[in-house]
Amino acid sequence: MDAFTVDDLVSCYQRGVFPMADAREDENVFLIDPEQRGVLPLDRVHIPRRLARTVRSGAFEVRIDSAFDAVIEACAAAKPGRLETWINAPIQQLYGELFARGLAHSVECWHDGRMVGGLYGVSLGAAFFGESMFSTQRDASKAALAHLVARLRVGGYRLLDTQFITDHLLQFGVIEIPRADYRRRLARALNAQADFYGFPAAATGADVLQAINQAS
Repeated sequence: MDAFTVDDLVSCYQRGVFPMADAREDENVFLIDPEQRGVLPLDRVHIPRRLARTVRSGAFEVRIDSAFDAVIEACAAAKPGRLETWINAPIQQLYGELFARGLAHSVECWHDGRMVGGLYGVSLGAAFFGESMFSTQRDASKAALAHLVARLRVGGYRLLDTQFITDHLLQFGVIEIPRADYRRRLARALNAQADFYGFPAAATGADVLQAINQAS
């Protein structure tokens, strides 16, 4: 795709489509508009019991937007069972530009001074589009997702788009909705305002679980 800019990328999200690549070394970018869309309803997120214990224990130091580029690099890296990735160099650059504009964010889990898991996504209005996550230590990416959900709930977000359904996400309560339903939800979310930084950076694991479980 020639001359695909960060403004084009924002427009794509506003229309309900998102970019992917066939492989890490493939410079081409194509757009995805799935008939069925994965979303995680923020008012009924399920945190598995063991993960709740991990989050409550504070096993990970959770940081926001402190290593965005490193998170994307980790998400793009090959790993056992997944030798290829949809994150190529043009996509990586575009999301870096979104981050510079304050329209993309990362949630990172650190342990003993090392980043061991995290995720990143795009924020427009009251919609958050989860892009990718990684983990090199058990429960690290899941803990990052729990912290993200708490942040989105407190910040007044209305839509958490997961794009697809995976076994990893099903345990949190992800559902699949038709394209038309998704676009209606997206329009409502884009026309609303939310605050990604409304949740305290120093919040404890107990604070995270309380924010997730409190009545809507």
